[in-house]
Amino acid sequence: MGRIIAVTNQKGGVGKTTTAINLAACLAVAERKTLLVDIDPQANATSGIGVDHNTVENSIYEVLLKDTQIQNAVQHTGITYLDLLPSSIRLVGAEVELVNIVGREKLLKQMLASIRDQYQYILIDCPPSLGLLTLNSLTAADAVLIPIQCEYYALEGLSQLLKTIRLVQKNLNTELEIEGVLLTMYDNRLNLSHQVAEDVRQFFGEKVFKTIVHRNVRISEAPSFGKPVILYDAVSKGAENYMSLTEEILNHEK
Repeated sequence: MGRIIAVTNQKGGVGKTTTAINLAACLAVAERKTLLVDIDPQANATSGIGVDHNTVENSIYEVLLKDTQIQNAVQHTGITYLDLLPSSIRLVGAEVELVNIVGREKLLKQMLASIRDQYQYILIDCPPSLGLLTLNSLTAADAVLIPIQCEYYALEGLSQLLKTIRLVQKNLNTELEIEGVLLTMYDNRLNLSHQVAEDVRQFFGEKVFKTIVHRNVRISEAPSFGKPVILYDAVSKGAENYMSLTEEILNHEK
């Protein structure tokens, strides 16, 4: 049965989608059958993996709200072992549409149940908010991966995220655990990066991954080519960082 990991942080611009795309691609390169689920209305994970979200007929929106079979929405990417459940702009209104549905928090979990056995890993790229779409993701997930940028205000708002995770653990998903906290956008030259990293380690302890994702121009360039960094520049620092993260996650499974 596939392990489901939700990549989430309600703060935008922390490297959440970048992490979801590149971790999914690296797991696929490691020959782990992987599904990337884009449940963010911005659909950046969809375009970042090379799929034009404007042309998607069956997206996660149709799966959640229009009774489309999830098998009919999953697409093969150009990467062996990696599939995509795409998002689209139609997901923008989903939070409102979900409100009156009975069991609305468990819809994604129910949808993924039918294909979970086909994958070793399912990664969910959550929206930068703590609304119903993120709640669905946390209810469906086995674990949550939290990217935190090494910049000012990095820890701001995290208490609310942790409170939400605890509420989900108590009421909706008792098995949910924190996979780990990932430091992103790290710059060796800045004292601020060192300080934030130290603060995060003090706050989360052993839950912080040893891997740190450094600021790297190749990571920033790759999405505009619709590629994860490991395909865009396999010898870049960014590719090296995400392969290291993948190794940590695979070792954790062992």
